Amino acid sequence: MNKRSIGILHPGEMGISLAAAARHSGMQVFWASRGRSAATQARAEQQGLTDLETLQQVCDNCDVIIGICPPHAAESLANEVLACGYQGFYLDANAISPQRARRIADNMTTAGTRFIDGGIIGPPAWKPGTTWLFLSGADAHQVVGCFASSPLSLRVIGDMPGKASALKMVYAARTKGTTALMAAVLAAAEKLDVRKELEAQWNLMDHGAVARLSQNIAAAVPKAWRWGGEMAEIAATLEEAGLPPDFHHGAQEIYERLAHFKDQNPAPAISEVLEALIRGTVSDR
Repeated sequence: MNKRSIGILHPGEMGISLAAAARHSGMQVFWASRGRSAATQARAEQQGLTDLETLQQVCDNCDVIIGICPPHAAESLANEVLACGYQGFYLDANAISPQRARRIADNMTTAGTRFIDGGIIGPPAWKPGTTWLFLSGADAHQVVGCFASSPLSLRVIGDMPGKASALKMVYAARTKGTTALMAAVLAAAEKLDVRKELEAQWNLMDHGAVARLSQNIAAAVPKAWRWGGEMAEIAATLEEAGLPPDFHHGAQEIYERLAHFKDQNPAPAISEVLEALIRGTVSDR
């Protein structure tokens, strides 16, 4: 395919890996620095992204735009792009419900923008075989070449927007939802003074289970500030499918109680995490 000019909105931890994947594949990659943090600026500079300063400039100069942001902001970001009169390819790579993806697609298609639904499974795409970008929509194949020579694995799974987002939702429902559940279980055991006995029983039945669980929780906590929104999108997805959404609404609250650990490095000790969850329970009574 011809070399494309790609705009990335915005180069956070996942977004910058997609930008690097596109650059590694020979694409020109741009971003808008206005209103972005110093950390985002540093990531963009490190990966050699070209700064166009404003969203309008990105929309005027790029034929592909990738939207990647916290789930709650996905629709407003898409609307901001539409307000700039953009009519190229828009790849929404956010963790959103399929119905939200279809709503964004309808708005963009009406305005003449070519919408592509994307769902990312895995960590930031720095190593081959770890991260998958699933695509759906009539124009999905148009952006595959943007990442042809990169660690990112791509799969087009249908012509209809919403399918890629649906896969992302049901996958994360298990992985991130389970982590929230187990954090809540440990906090309850701590509060009820049976955590030591519970962990001993887990390890008796599955050697190393407690260590693995603690590692999963520690990895999730710094991201809890945005995973809460993802749980809300999963709950909406399940409800749309005729299934109870309540479990993932509970997972949303678990992550919201841990949101103040945002981007903390190193991650807090498990005792701090459980204390934050318990303190949240007490304060809500």
